[in-house]
Amino acid sequence: MEKKTLFDKIWDAHVVKSVPSGPDVFFIDKHFIHEVTSPVAFLNLEKRGVGVLHPQRTVGTPDHNVPTVDQDKTIKDKLSRMQVEKLRENCKKHGIELHDLGSAHHGIVHVIGPELGITQPGMTIVCGDSHTSTHGAFGAIAFGIGTSEVEMVLATQCIMQSKAKKMLITVDGELSEGVTSKDIILYIIAKISAAGATGYFVEYAGSAIQSLSMEARMTICNMSIEMGARGGLIAPDETTFEYLKGKQYSPKGEDWDKTVAYWKSLKTDEGAVFDKEYHFDAADIEPMITYGTNPGMGIKVKGNIPSTEGMEGSNKTSYLKSLDYMGFAPGEAIQGKKVDFVFVGSCTNGRIEDIRSVANYVKGKKKADNITAWIVPGSREVEKMAHEEGLVKILEDAGFELRQPGCSACLAMNDDKIPSGKYAVSTSNRNFEGRQGPGARTMLASPLTVAAVAVKGEICDPREIF
Repeated sequence: MEKKTLFDKIWDAHVVKSVPSGPDVFFIDKHFIHEVTSPVAFLNLEKRGVGVLHPQRTVGTPDHNVPTVDQDKTIKDKLSRMQVEKLRENCKKHGIELHDLGSAHHGIVHVIGPELGITQPGMTIVCGDSHTSTHGAFGAIAFGIGTSEVEMVLATQCIMQSKAKKMLITVDGELSEGVTSKDIILYIIAKISAAGATGYFVEYAGSAIQSLSMEARMTICNMSIEMGARGGLIAPDETTFEYLKGKQYSPKGEDWDKTVAYWKSLKTDEGAVFDKEYHFDAADIEPMITYGTNPGMGIKVKGNIPSTEGMEGSNKTSYLKSLDYMGFAPGEAIQGKKVDFVFVGSCTNGRIEDIRSVANYVKGKKKADNITAWIVPGSREVEKMAHEEGLVKILEDAGFELRQPGCSACLAMNDDKIPSGKYAVSTSNRNFEGRQGPGARTMLASPLTVAAVAVKGEICDPREIF
């Protein structure tokens, strides 16, 4: 029998039709929609006189440009308000489940899917958002799509898609104290570059990956897209099953046992071939931080910004342009750099585990006077748990501001923007020019590093602070 990877097994099971020398007609199990990329898709359906084929397979929530304060009031920004209203209208018209502002399960689309048990192993999942790769942590094929593809899935529950190449990234060994999953993925991206996995679907494996919680695995898969990958996935195991057991949309009773039996088959066969492989030692990974304007420009917090030695032509020019934007110079240490803002949130690190981590380390401490500190839960459920567990009081006592769920300062599509020229250490996923606001200077790091920076007021190694 042919040896198959996990990706092969899920992909092949969802091919409706193969087009000779072309893409596959590929069936989609779950489709997540939000207020930004869905309105035009629905409008085009209406123009064509086409309905939604399987509304029960689609789930909506507003997240990208919703405010994170006063969510019970009318949204001030006209475009944002219109987009949220259109999402409501379209979901109601087509019978699509909507987790609206103020509802018990409102939140970032890639946070509420897993916490409700909608995301499950073996599924194919799409959304008009690149960080749909998050759901791959459950052993699913999950990837972002464009507006025209959102329309295609709504109308047919299928998409035209060519099969990606396969990459295996193995991280073995034990992680050092103070090193998190965010550090793992920033380390990997720094090693292979922001384009190093272009054209591939990545499977993560190895003892260091298997030791991670589901929330930590979601962080890894979330940022697969930041090295150019089509998506990332991790084989489901007992950690996965334990996380999903009892969730609202998880199978129940006898169905649970039958489904888990199937989920256990979702793993790469021994001897299956990948197009490319990388192996990394967990012992080499330290707390990481980015210094430039793409997620591949990352170094160990205790390291120095790379020099221009060996760089030539356009590579050197673009590198120096990036450092100029950030106000940094080649060869200098990043430790000790003053910071203005810290942000804990996003579909990368806005889960309860992330907020617990920050609260645990700032308990009894105060943020530095020069720091504005925002904590934005990824969902109402996360917000509720943070209150019930006493985390909110700890964070507020330390000088952090807890805001309401949404994408917030991950991207400048709402009111939560970093002012021009200011430095922000952020748990989000992108550090492009202007990503967090025009002229904003973003450095990506783990929640633990963000907590340390908030307390000290400058870039520092969390292992030395806590």
